[in-house]
Amino acid sequence: MSDYHPRWLEHRLADALADTPVVLINGARQTGKSTVVQAIAAARSGRYLTLDDPTALAAATADPASFIAGAKDLLVIDEVQKAPGLFAAIKRSVDKDRRPGRFLLTGSADIFMLPGAAESLAGRMEVLTLHPLAQGEIGGATPGFIQSLFANQSISFLPASGSGQGEGLAARIVAGGFPEALTRKRADRRRAWFDAYVTTITQRDIRELSNISDLTALPRLLSLLAVRSGALANVAELARASGVPQATLHRYVALLEASFLYQPLPAWHANLGKRLIKAPKAYLLDSGLACALSGIDATSLGSAPHYGALLETYVLGELRRENSALPSPHKIYHYRSAGGVEVDIVIENAAGDCVGIEVKASSSLGERHFNGLKDLQAALGARFRCGVVLYGGEQTLRFGERLWAAPMQGDG
Repeated sequence: MSDYHPRWLEHRLADALADTPVVLINGARQTGKSTVVQAIAAARSGRYLTLDDPTALAAATADPASFIAGAKDLLVIDEVQKAPGLFAAIKRSVDKDRRPGRFLLTGSADIFMLPGAAESLAGRMEVLTLHPLAQGEIGGATPGFIQSLFANQSISFLPASGSGQGEGLAARIVAGGFPEALTRKRADRRRAWFDAYVTTITQRDIRELSNISDLTALPRLLSLLAVRSGALANVAELARASGVPQATLHRYVALLEASFLYQPLPAWHANLGKRLIKAPKAYLLDSGLACALSGIDATSLGSAPHYGALLETYVLGELRRENSALPSPHKIYHYRSAGGVEVDIVIENAAGDCVGIEVKASSSLGERHFNGLKDLQAALGARFRCGVVLYGGEQTLRFGERLWAAPMQGDG
């Protein structure tokens, strides 16, 4: 496995730099943002500065206007959320010179949580999200699964090439997509990386973001979210399990979401004439992170009580990674009626057309596995473009009009 994999987001990034003065790449720590922007700075003869450098951070904080002064061509600022005052300075600079591609920023925290940051650059900045590596990026494939769903064409979920951790599905799930973790071939060394990663995020980055001194409960909370991945988010139940008061827990969960580690899946609802559950489902950013926090390796994954939930976490992660690279990303939801009929993942395009995806660990399927998709199909009518059950078998098969079964591993 080479050290660098071309990222699907690079096409959208090039388009944004061609017509927008400021481009921000958001995403969790260690997803590869710095690698991407350093390559762009080198290719465009731009200047690269990182606020992980204490001296650069001190300069940016002391005098934001001077810090960006003289930026004639591309200026790249890594971890911009560390100096929120830069946003107003960048706004003033852009208002004087609206040329596209002047500033390329990265952030490991949601800038929309920073007072005034988003408002100061409204209409001047495009925000993109970089997730951990997708299996297709690792294998050098072109994204196409979501497009094939909306076209109701032959469905293939993943390319044949694997993550470098073995070809098996369990190995892919446990390895996840963080580039640095994937360079570690031994499972115990990847686990050590994830342990250090969680410690850094919860004890340094989130403390800097929140000014909360006592964050000792955060690693425990992340582990609880990992084993509840795929379940409806229930703050009251989490408070009981963690021993953290609900008011404090709400704040902790918001901080984990702002750091992109916790990424709940909102409920899909429309005027369908039926009662729908509107609570989000809880998911972590990456299946490898969820497995590490759960103490799961490739050998024990299949027997884990929450194996199905980890499988969903993996599939959702792959879909989010592919979706973020589309020229116009779609909205991703889950569907659940008040009567308990559900579809794991619903993707809706700008026109209101939808595709549904169910995730099953079983190696064989029957008609009952399509009940949720059929319910959604009946409710949507012509807006229902396609439904697929991803499963542990080997064949892509039709199960009715616009209904498919497709292998989790891909057809090669």
